[in-house]
Amino acid sequence: MPSITGLKSRIVFNSRGSKTIELDVTTDKKFFGRSSAPSGASVGRHEAQSFPGNCPEKALEVFKANELRFIGLDAGNQKEIFDALRSIDGTETYSIVGGAVAYALSLASVESASKALDTPMFMLLKQDKPYRYPFPLGNILGGGAHAGPGTPDIQEILACPVGARNISEALEMNFRVHKEVRSVIQAIDEDFTYGRGDEGGWAPNTDNDHALEIAELAVKNCGFKIGTDMSLGIDFASSSFWDEKRRVYDYRRQGLTRDRDKQIEYVNQLIQKYNLIYVEDPVNEEDFEGMALITKDNKNCVITGDDMLVTNTLRAKRAAQHKACSGAILKVNQAGSLYEAMNFAQECTASGIKLITSHRSGESIDSHLSHIGIATGSKMLKAGIIGGERVAKLNELLRLTEYGLIDGMAELSSN
Repeated sequence: MPSITGLKSRIVFNSRGSKTIELDVTTDKKFFGRSSAPSGASVGRHEAQSFPGNCPEKALEVFKANELRFIGLDAGNQKEIFDALRSIDGTETYSIVGGAVAYALSLASVESASKALDTPMFMLLKQDKPYRYPFPLGNILGGGAHAGPGTPDIQEILACPVGARNISEALEMNFRVHKEVRSVIQAIDEDFTYGRGDEGGWAPNTDNDHALEIAELAVKNCGFKIGTDMSLGIDFASSSFWDEKRRVYDYRRQGLTRDRDKQIEYVNQLIQKYNLIYVEDPVNEEDFEGMALITKDNKNCVITGDDMLVTNTLRAKRAAQHKACSGAILKVNQAGSLYEAMNFAQECTASGIKLITSHRSGESIDSHLSHIGIATGSKMLKAGIIGGERVAKLNELLRLTEYGLIDGMAELSSN
């Protein structure tokens, strides 16, 4: 049992330059783990609150006042860590200590335990085989909350190298498409300044429809066949432009609105036109019935809930009852602790919902995400394509090949 013998905590900054919590955990007086919590720009209303009163300093103060509760715990036992956290904060959204503390403590503990036990983190989280690499799902062009005015309303257009035979080839394919997207934009707009959004996707001055055309052309220019070598996906983040009062999706940057029926029709049209493999949050986070309609009509596309599910087991159960999603985003910091996120993963798997482990737009250079993706049997890893905080996760996938324990790529067609 790797016992927690030391804790250090501090405020650091994420990739967006925003304050966050970082924790160091030492087990058996010599095995060190560190983690800092990410944060999102597109945030579901039901996810864990990062800081009490939006104040990182308050979160740090509460943790420091209670840190002795964690000394002596088994760092590899996520239930023990969770129970200790809940003895401090029993609120649904971690409004007392903050989800950032719960996240950082959970991940730093399991990293320290994995070193103490000389076991890769993914094996500590899931001991039974097979282990497979999730397909890297990366942002190649974006807008919405992740980019500035003039960019598309749609938050992300994504690349997924479905024809890749191994993880190295998959990453190279995504890099090629990302670079080619820039070339296509340059050919259209000679004043393009190489602007990028928070997650590294190119952020051109264009509308939603032209953005998709750019992405499709870039894939073809690389010599890839859409749907066979490389597939495209979309994260609408539609709750961010859903107008509750008028009951419309307000595509403000494109200057048009769509009611619920028109939005569903638009989503279905895009899936068919571009042979999309992945669509995230195509309707607002409370429209389980609308999501179910899209899922029913698109069996070959992973219709994924993020803001709708927020890595919450109860909302996953509700989605399963409605048959609302064929895919679910797993973001540990939405749940708070790793224990809660792993329970969410189990619920989704039992319901036949594919998992997509995901980064946040405000990220750290930690690489834990790659281990979580493998341990949960995720079909895709949404970790970006470029940027130090994104490549940190991707390079970790390459390092894990050295263990010889991972049996190729995930099976996208299976549950």
